[in-house]
Amino acid sequence: MHIGMSTVFQNPNKHLSDHQVYRNELRLADLAEPLGYQSIWGVEHHFTDYTMCPDVLQFLSYMAGRTQQALLGSMVVVLPWHDPVRVAEEFIMLDNLSDGRVIVGIGRGLARVEYEGFRLNMAESRGRFNESAHLLVRALEDGFAEYDGDYIRQPRVEIRPNPFRSFHGRTYAAAISPESGPVLAKLGVGVLIIPQKPWRDVQAELTAYRATWQEVNDAQPPPAPVVVTFAYCDENEDRAQEMAHRYVGAYWESVMRHYEFRSDHLRTTRGYEYYGNFTDKINAYGDRDVQDFFVGLQVTGTPEQCYQKALEIHGYTATDSLVAAFSYGGIPYPDAENSMRLFATQVMPELKKFNPT
Repeated sequence: MHIGMSTVFQNPNKHLSDHQVYRNELRLADLAEPLGYQSIWGVEHHFTDYTMCPDVLQFLSYMAGRTQQALLGSMVVVLPWHDPVRVAEEFIMLDNLSDGRVIVGIGRGLARVEYEGFRLNMAESRGRFNESAHLLVRALEDGFAEYDGDYIRQPRVEIRPNPFRSFHGRTYAAAISPESGPVLAKLGVGVLIIPQKPWRDVQAELTAYRATWQEVNDAQPPPAPVVVTFAYCDENEDRAQEMAHRYVGAYWESVMRHYEFRSDHLRTTRGYEYYGNFTDKINAYGDRDVQDFFVGLQVTGTPEQCYQKALEIHGYTATDSLVAAFSYGGIPYPDAENSMRLFATQVMPELKKFNPT
């Protein structure tokens, strides 16, 4: 199994200066390759302390120059917020700079604060994402960008530098709503999973994705999904449980605020109706139970418990790649580093030996 790490750049309640958060997050990212993590991932968000990484490809370019072998993954570049031609150029340029180490991750975004900040209509996001993704996937393969749609009208232009190897098998998109899977299968891209729902639901949606893939693509199977987790690893089981509930729970609370899951606006925004179900579940189960459920989806606990949780996730998803974030929710950086190191020495070697096939 491939094991990566992700930076999140959270600064809840401005508990540190943003500059100090960057110094700490970059220090953790610098540890990734020496500790044996096989990829480094970043996320894109804007305007709040939820995630202070407005340009994930700039961050990955920085890490490309500080590493030798680690793959470089975006989770994700939010296509409706960008000119897709520029996104294609930037991915291909980074792939040339890093000698082919890029993993492409794309998505359509969910936060009203970000859409409004970019003066964009959220109700257009699905159409903009679909058109941008079609342009991008083709441009990454043949080095030319061209599209004639409702939102994007792009005359044919050549991408320079040209792509020098295929992005098939290393292009993913975030999928949360059930209708996303078949769309991604038709695009020929893999699935990036950020745990938010029962694993049996994820399993069922992956089954639908794979069925559509078989219908529209060659006999070659789809890439195994990439699963992201908010990890905490500690030798002491009680401490592991307490830290996970405190800080993974704090991360979930930041999700609730950033995406406004306690309000009804997603239910009434075209293309986001599915997310209105989150509000229903919160009202039905209560904040605490929903938070506990989210914490329980993650890879936390003692080294042995982390290993078993990772295998459980594989059982539902058939993933061959686990990407762990260790710094989130205001967790003290010494604790994040200790967790990251313990996971690297006691969990990662066993997971790397595990053959998902």
